[in-house]
Amino acid sequence: MTMLTFPLINDTSRKIIHIDMDAFFASVEQRDNPSLRGKPIVIARSPIETRGRGVVSTASYEARKFGVHSAMSSKEAFDLCPQAIFISGNHAKYANVSRQVKEIFYRYTDKVQMASVDEAYLDVTENKIGTASAVKIAKLIQYDIYHELGLTCSAGVSYNKFLAKIGSDFEKPHGLTVVKPEDAFEFLGKLPIEKFHGVGKASAPKLHEMGIYLGKDIQKTDPLVLSQHFGVFGWYLYLRANGIHDSQVHNSRIRKSIGKERTFSQFLKNEFEIQKELKKICNKVAESLKRHDTNGNIVILKIRYDDFSTFTKRKKFADLIDSEDKLERAVNEILEAIELEDKEIRLLGVTVSGFEEQQGELDIQDLDAV
Repeated sequence: MTMLTFPLINDTSRKIIHIDMDAFFASVEQRDNPSLRGKPIVIARSPIETRGRGVVSTASYEARKFGVHSAMSSKEAFDLCPQAIFISGNHAKYANVSRQVKEIFYRYTDKVQMASVDEAYLDVTENKIGTASAVKIAKLIQYDIYHELGLTCSAGVSYNKFLAKIGSDFEKPHGLTVVKPEDAFEFLGKLPIEKFHGVGKASAPKLHEMGIYLGKDIQKTDPLVLSQHFGVFGWYLYLRANGIHDSQVHNSRIRKSIGKERTFSQFLKNEFEIQKELKKICNKVAESLKRHDTNGNIVILKIRYDDFSTFTKRKKFADLIDSEDKLERAVNEILEAIELEDKEIRLLGVTVSGFEEQQGELDIQDLDAV
């Protein structure tokens, strides 16, 4: 088979840093309460109070040694680490600390893109201290965050956002990984396919069936074959495995969806209860759409059952969802088209995407659904 070749723009002169705060919420709690330092901390409502229905936001590294991780139930966390200290969390406090971290970033560059409350991309190709070394800036940021805020972070440095993010996760906590242009191909070749963003529970087994387990397996696969199996996601994988990602660092995060979800302390048992709660959630989403002065034509319904199995269904509509009534009708249309399992429901979620200004854009976070 002849490999497809085509010209690719790949600017290796840029200097990008990705900063990822280490176990952010748990670390803030340990900082503010010295008696918690060195102990396994889980940020989640107590499994005793919630009968195990709470969900872990994050866990300290002491708790992670026992297998505790974010998104698992508090009951699972307790079973793995019964000596863990459960803290409900103070998100207003975490947001305030995040703003303090962001202020440190702006000392070095105005090109800062907050990817979430605890991670950010920085373009330091041109910077405020006039240095040619992105590594120097990364070390200065780590120093400032530690000495001023009493927290640690991990950093990745490379010529694009994808490699920088991979780097920040490579050595934690308080690590610094540099991926130079001349080393990127080999570095990515050794990377497990699961480390590539967008590869998850749905796409990983399909890639394994094709004999693809590492980045080097993608590198030697014809991108046409990948696109035949995975559509645009196949092109995305091929480019990333070859170190190509020219996405810019945007000063303000582009919102790609607006959604709300709710976890119920008393599980929902029938369709009447489900529709009643969905109506409330639709109201919240519609209010948020109005605040952001936007609307979209893709509606996503999320259902999580009492056994933590999760069902997600999305539908694209011909008309934009520009009112609460339209959103309710769209959600009910999706609900009527699916067959609910004979289980109680612990969580419902409604999300709207496909915004007018995004028509034709690819949301990488949704690639695993391809």
